[in-house]
Amino acid sequence: MRVRTDDEVYRVDAVWLGPPKATFPWRARYVAWGVGIVVFLVVLTIERQMGIGFGFFSTAWALVATIILTRFITQRISHERPLTAVMSMWVRELTAPRERTASSGGAASAARIRVSPQRPRPKLSKKQRARQQAQRRTSASRKKEVRGVRTPARP
Repeated sequence: MRVRTDDEVYRVDAVWLGPPKATFPWRARYVAWGVGIVVFLVVLTIERQMGIGFGFFSTAWALVATIILTRFITQRISHERPLTAVMSMWVRELTAPRERTASSGGAASAARIRVSPQRPRPKLSKKQRARQQAQRRTSASRKKEVRGVRTPARP
């Protein structure tokens, strides 16, 4: 026994070939006619915004652009991927959060960092500071000699 799938139903496109006994020379799905009308109006609006006047050649070029865009759009939609799903995917793709690639600051530089020649010391009380200053004064005024230690020879 063979089980038949329903693929044949979906292979038949819902197309309108034109009025009876006067068909169009091309096949277009119903969705393509709807998309084409909307795209044509959008293209005409963009032309007017760009300052292109309404004339024969501008309308002809709008029709050519409409055909190209409609074919591009309808190639991406099918019974498995309807126009609403493609449009919502497009909107979500445009509004999705992106990773920031630009840095928020400049190059790191040590130009503004203050450097002290001595390491920081803990704060001393007044008595300790006075004692330390007294030691410095006395050690700077007299030198202590150490017996048995040679001084390095100078070249």
